[in-house]
Amino acid sequence: MTSALFVVSEHGYWGEECIEPLTTLSEAGVDVTVATPTGDPPEVDERSVDPDEVGEETAEHVMDVHENDERLNDPTPVARVEAGDYDAVVFPGGHGTEWDVNQDSDARRLLRDAVEGDSGKALVVCHAVGILAFTRATNGGFLVEGRSVTGFPNEWEEGIVDDDDLMPDGRKLPYWVEDEVKAAGGVWDAELDADASVTVDGDLVTARGPGSSSAAATTLLEELGVERPA
Repeated sequence: MTSALFVVSEHGYWGEECIEPLTTLSEAGVDVTVATPTGDPPEVDERSVDPDEVGEETAEHVMDVHENDERLNDPTPVARVEAGDYDAVVFPGGHGTEWDVNQDSDARRLLRDAVEGDSGKALVVCHAVGILAFTRATNGGFLVEGRSVTGFPNEWEEGIVDDDDLMPDGRKLPYWVEDEVKAAGGVWDAELDADASVTVDGDLVTARGPGSSSAAATTLLEELGVERPA
């Protein structure tokens, strides 16, 4: 059976970016495991379950899965898992990833091993794409150097943080994803004129944001050779 590991933030994942791929892969018969940096259940970004922000249907669906999915409620610590045991490793986005997943050495190990391995794939979504700015390849260079990627763009970040880079909840954003990934050598194109943006470069799949979640899940299934149920 095809398997996937989801590495999810404890500091606030964006609901749709996790739940859409998780449910899509599960419905296609993929065996999904969830891991978090400490093994505690992940937290969902409150804005991503606000009906005024994402719509009532999306908010209700995300909260239903977040509260009731056993995999999300009983995750494994990232230090205890190996990318080689899974066909894909998925990194859902959300600003929260900047405070934990993207800075976690074991999460970066999982990403590196998935992309550099013989058969694995990695899907990295939205703010989680920032992990590419801190992940080294086995040769010591940045894993993202020379790779085509998409992710959460500066143009969108400008509409969220204030002039001091403070988030609506008062936290200071540690870095801007686009800037850091470019600095690490990534070939960046968030395709701002497109409704969705998903980029495949070898075994690395990246997606721009919430509106690209469905396309990202479909693309990953295609890369894995798994058909979606009719």
